[in-house]
Amino acid sequence: MNKLKSGFGAIGRFFADFGHAIADGDIFVKLSLVWFGAGYLGRKQYIKAIIMTALEALIIAYTVLVGIPYISDFGTLGTVQQESVFNPVTMKNEFNDYDNSFMILLFSVITLVVWAFTIYIWMYNVKNVYRLQKDQEHGKHVNNFREDLNDYINQKFYIVLLALPIAGVVIFTVVPLIIMIFVAFTNYDQNHMPPSALFDWVGLDNFINLFGGGGMTVSFGYAFVRVLGWTLVWSFFATLTTYFGGILMALLVNGKTTMWKPMWRVLFMITIAVPQFVSLLLVRNFFADNGIMNTILQNIGLTGFLQDIGLISGNYIPFLTAPGWAHVMIIIINIWIGVPYQMLIANGVLMNIPSEQLESASIDGANSWQTFWNITMPYVFSVTGPALVTDFVKNINNFNVIYLLTSNVYTTTDQAMANSQAKETDLLVTWLFTLTQDYYNYKMAATIGIVIFVICAVFTLVAFNRVVARTGEGDFA
Repeated sequence: MNKLKSGFGAIGRFFADFGHAIADGDIFVKLSLVWFGAGYLGRKQYIKAIIMTALEALIIAYTVLVGIPYISDFGTLGTVQQESVFNPVTMKNEFNDYDNSFMILLFSVITLVVWAFTIYIWMYNVKNVYRLQKDQEHGKHVNNFREDLNDYINQKFYIVLLALPIAGVVIFTVVPLIIMIFVAFTNYDQNHMPPSALFDWVGLDNFINLFGGGGMTVSFGYAFVRVLGWTLVWSFFATLTTYFGGILMALLVNGKTTMWKPMWRVLFMITIAVPQFVSLLLVRNFFADNGIMNTILQNIGLTGFLQDIGLISGNYIPFLTAPGWAHVMIIIINIWIGVPYQMLIANGVLMNIPSEQLESASIDGANSWQTFWNITMPYVFSVTGPALVTDFVKNINNFNVIYLLTSNVYTTTDQAMANSQAKETDLLVTWLFTLTQDYYNYKMAATIGIVIFVICAVFTLVAFNRVVARTGEGDFA
């Protein structure tokens, strides 16, 4: 709450300073409201005046030539359908001047971002010009362009360093995220695919369908509940099993009685070095219905025993092809994939536990379990708590393990799931991938993407503020 108040306070001060600049500024400050370079021209900062004037001219040109034509169609996302019209002059069929709904949406979002950037630059520019006025009134030196450059290279170099990453975040993260949010409120799918067809706004229909609102896509609500449930179960067990498995493995490797410790660490490094897609595809073949594991289990009679007690109905164990079996196997296989990473992390943490605390516990008569639970585990958690939160969010979006183990292997027999292009082993992210790549159902994929974002954002905020912040890190300083 304090950080939230601080953020809103900073925004309030920004607007208040802008208001003071307009109210108390001289003629050059007021002219800056319509001409970005006026204030710098009045302070004899001619190069800055030229740069700001050129920037304003570029923004105006973009707005007139690109922004307004697309923004004017933003409310309808286009009305002119693509048609092939015979041209008697060229004696050929030619396309008419049709609308492209996606291009309208894309350039409208870009235009809104450009306008938001312009408003910020406009307000910041007025504030900056007013600051120059106050410096001049108080007899302070007003920098020339070369001195400003030196300031940005020396005192304000962090601004230069952050400019490119911020621009990258806006272009490659913020703009696509805004477009995805807007697509969730349209009927953009394989029946409304630009440029041959238009799509339109549908309001909250996609969210109603996703949460079981009825209509032709009632099965989406049915599939969503099951896929979301499995996603959360998977994330919980995949995170905890690899986390505690890695810690226990690190304790074993670092144990006083363990021999050849460097060898074990190298072996785990080799396991990590093998690309995941190679390991997972190989394991998938091992546990296939006609794979080597089923062959071995048939030969030793375990398959027949499971048939006799009613756990399986066929002459093989459906490790990756039946609900329940597939869920358990995916979690077990992920332990084999994820434990080496966590072991190496925990290994480094365990080596830095204060030795005097362990010695004090031993002198006080604490056994191995008490030492682990009261000293080792709190220390490890204080260091790796943020990583634990990150791992949970990562597992919500763990595409590789689920897709590589079940793609073209698991086929759902639930007709309601199949109607929504989902499977019992799907996570929300793999379901989203199938909807976009195989069925071009961008509207529902965007809706699911928003749900994933909300889940990850809420969990991260709660975990970092209520769990990670209270791990007792200061107790080991």
